[in-house]
Amino acid sequence: MRVEGRLGTGVSAKDIILALIARIGIGGGGGHVFEYSGSAIRGLTMEERMTICNMSIEGGARAGMIAPDDVTFEYLAGRRHVPQGAAWERALQRWRALPSDAAAQFDKSITIAANELEPMVTYGTNPGMGVPISGRIPDPAQISNAAARASIEQALEYMGLQPGQALLGQPIDVVFVGSCTNGRISDLRLAAQVMRGRRVASGVRMLVVPGSQEVKRQAEQEGLDRVFRESGAEWREAGCSMCIAMNGDQLRPGQRAVSTSNRNFEGRQGKGGARSSLRR
Repeated sequence: MRVEGRLGTGVSAKDIILALIARIGIGGGGGHVFEYSGSAIRGLTMEERMTICNMSIEGGARAGMIAPDDVTFEYLAGRRHVPQGAAWERALQRWRALPSDAAAQFDKSITIAANELEPMVTYGTNPGMGVPISGRIPDPAQISNAAARASIEQALEYMGLQPGQALLGQPIDVVFVGSCTNGRISDLRLAAQVMRGRRVASGVRMLVVPGSQEVKRQAEQEGLDRVFRESGAEWREAGCSMCIAMNGDQLRPGQRAVSTSNRNFEGRQGKGGARSSLRR
């Protein structure tokens, strides 16, 4: 998977992987491993790379990987459990030999132009049912494959949406920021940047859930928790939370959420018609 060029304003690593899965479908990588390369991938931070590799399985892959480089090594340097001293130098030498050969042959190659990507959002009940934020919901009647057509028809009925409808401007009830996909410190910094000086809309509930206790401590040291609280969002303990409708953090029947999690199947975030769209 080659992603070349520069990402536009507001386009993130999550948009890269959602655009890819929308293109190949949730079974497109069955029996394979995805390797990501290209200038846009090399320009990502380690945390952004983790988001992409995390969601490779949503495209059917067994795993996703990005070759280690200086970004990787700078991220690892000095961390606990990482080799030190001479052992670090030996490890670096070994790791630098891991990238695929220039003449490596792959079962399939896909190239994405980074500058053509927009922020993505899902409209249906799997991560492959995604469109650019400026786009409209596809018409199942235009899809020749009977199984795919039926799947989208069922998804639209569950989500309470219509073909041709725009997602931008759809009213929502809940915003969930968190999960193993987008609950890292960089994600929380970005969310705080958006919320600073703003208020959560009346009638909307916003949950911010750090992905780990370490992330929570770092966020609180930086004052991000205060930004969220002052905006009217809920600052929660680290964990899975609404990603899997855990500990009572659930949507009520008929509610619609925008979530930074990695899956959006029926009932994922609540029973009885709870509807989830994926975003970052």
